[in-house]
Amino acid sequence: MSARQYSPFDRFLIEFELGLRTVFGRVSSARPNPAGDYSEPTLSKEEQKHSTGFLRVDHTGEVCAQALYRGQMLVARSSKTYDMLQAACEEELDHLAWTHERLDELKGHRSYLNPYWYTHSFLIGVLAGLAGDRWSLGFVEETEKQVSRHLTDHLERLPQADLKSQKIAAQMREDEERHGHHANAAGGAHLPFMVKKLMALQSKVMTSLAYYF
Repeated sequence: MSARQYSPFDRFLIEFELGLRTVFGRVSSARPNPAGDYSEPTLSKEEQKHSTGFLRVDHTGEVCAQALYRGQMLVARSSKTYDMLQAACEEELDHLAWTHERLDELKGHRSYLNPYWYTHSFLIGVLAGLAGDRWSLGFVEETEKQVSRHLTDHLERLPQADLKSQKIAAQMREDEERHGHHANAAGGAHLPFMVKKLMALQSKVMTSLAYYF
C-alpha cells in the first residue's frame, strides 16, 4: 500500500512517528559512510570545537531537509513529483546518519532546537507543496543551491586535519547538487527574488544558532 493511499489520520501518525525518529532517534544509512575508512584525526580543542559546530549545523540542515521533503510529499499533486521527492528524501537520510555518527565521534550533541526546526521546516514544505508541483520543485532547487554553497563554505573552514568531516561534507554537497539538478529538469519554477532572500535569511539564523546550540 502506497503512503499516499493511507487515510489522513494514518498519514498524520506516520509523519509524527517519522518526525520523532528524525529529531530524537537514530537512522541508518543505505550507503557506506564516506569517512568510514579514515582514522580519527588529532585535533586541538579549538579545531574540535569548530568541527563539532559545523557538523551540528550540517546535521540540523538534514533534519530540516527531512521535514521539508516530508511536508512537500504530503501535498504533492502528481505521483511523479512525489516519487522524486521521496527518492531525494531517502538519500538525505544517509546524510542525517553520517552527520549524527560524526557528531558522536567528536563528542558533540545534536542541536537542542531541532524539534522547532523540524516543525517549522515541515510547515514550510507543506506551503511550498500547496503552491503547486512546479513551485515545490523550484523550492527544492533553490534550497539545494543554498545548501551546496553552505557546504562549500564549511569545506573551506573545517580544520585541514579533519578529513573525516571533509569527506562527509563533500559527498553531501555532491548529492545536494544532483537533487537540485533533478528538480530543475523536472520543471521546477524559478522562485521570486524576495522568496530566495527570505530562504537565505532563515538559513542564516538556523546555521548561526545550531553552531552553538
